[in-house]
Amino acid sequence: MKQLEDNELAACVRRELEQYLKDLDGEAATGIYDMVMRCVERPTLEVVLNHTAGNQSRAAEMLGINRNTLRKKMQQYGLK
Repeated sequence: MKQLEDNELAACVRRELEQYLKDLDGEAATGIYDMVMRCVERPTLEVVLNHTAGNQSRAAEMLGINRNTLRKKMQQYGLK
């Protein structure tokens, strides 16, 4: 198994962030961490919930978070 730092997801994030910073063309960047987390968290929740056919207990277990945390995040992102 590849190291976490060397997986395709990490490479994709790295590539996209580098392009994002390049596209700023010298403009100041702020809030990058929150932006990335918002961009990654919602699709992660959607994919895992879809994989578990909406079973929140199973999805929370797969994600490594508490079911109440999952529900809070689902509400935050308007997921059913």
